[in-house]
Amino acid sequence: MCLIADIGGTNARFALVEAGGFTPQHERTLACANYRSLVDAALAYLDDVSQPMPESASLAIATPVSSDRVVMTNHIWDLSVEETRKALGLKSLKVLNDYTALALALPHFGKDDYYQVGRGSTVEKQTLAVLGPGTGLGVSGAVYAGDYWLPLQSEGGHISYGPLNEREAVVIDVIRMHHDFVSAESLVSGPGLVLLYESIAKCDGIKHELLSPKQITNQALKGDNPSAEEAVGMFCGILGAIAGNLALTLGARGGVFVGGGIVPKLGDYFTSSLFRARFEHNSRLGQYLAEIPTYVICSKYPALIGAAVAVKQQYSHLGVGSVSH
Repeated sequence: MCLIADIGGTNARFALVEAGGFTPQHERTLACANYRSLVDAALAYLDDVSQPMPESASLAIATPVSSDRVVMTNHIWDLSVEETRKALGLKSLKVLNDYTALALALPHFGKDDYYQVGRGSTVEKQTLAVLGPGTGLGVSGAVYAGDYWLPLQSEGGHISYGPLNEREAVVIDVIRMHHDFVSAESLVSGPGLVLLYESIAKCDGIKHELLSPKQITNQALKGDNPSAEEAVGMFCGILGAIAGNLALTLGARGGVFVGGGIVPKLGDYFTSSLFRARFEHNSRLGQYLAEIPTYVICSKYPALIGAAVAVKQQYSHLGVGSVSH
């Protein structure tokens, strides 16, 4: 067996997978805030499922991974890959970016792992793109390389974002009063949704209560908070524009997949939102974008599949590894 994990800024999802397989077993989700370190969380997981420590592990983590020292972008965990391997008693440990792992998982999805939003048709063996708002905004893609799919190691969530209509411009001007750089992630993520909600209320001179991302989406779906409704609607529209830019940048004619912890919970609201219209909105290449399909990932643990795939020999260059000698 191999220990696999998908570690975000809020939750750490653990599972075990048989060597050479891609089907997670004994899946559990742990709140990162409840553990001092990744090692503590991993040990707690194995204790919970009553399983011994395997010899190998592959961990997908929400941060850039380019050296032995891995510092999470949206959480306090700070770790050494080598020291973590030793602390867990592993023979081998691989750590890679979570959206690189998610990109690896895309070609292994079954038909029940995603559903389409809007028009467009997949072109076989053409580039796939993926992005997803959660605690942050993950971005990646996968390019067909003949015998296998080559995933990208991207930090595209931190690109800048410019407003595309007057209302967005007014809201973002309010945000700029306190943020000198407005990135895609600062608008399209859990904290970004809160920022949009609070900024919209300020623009309209409305007193607002402090709400979590979940509370904002719940109130928007119920239709009893106009500021929350507009915030979620603007969130979907901005995500659509960013997804369209990603499709153009990568030439993602194989499709654009939306994951993360927020969008899959919006259900029919997202399907009928401005997402797809803003995805296609381009004066020169609107028809090109219209032919590209967009999908919402509904697989429960998609990045775990990618973490399992990442141990294959052709992906030895991805992320950072540590092996006992």
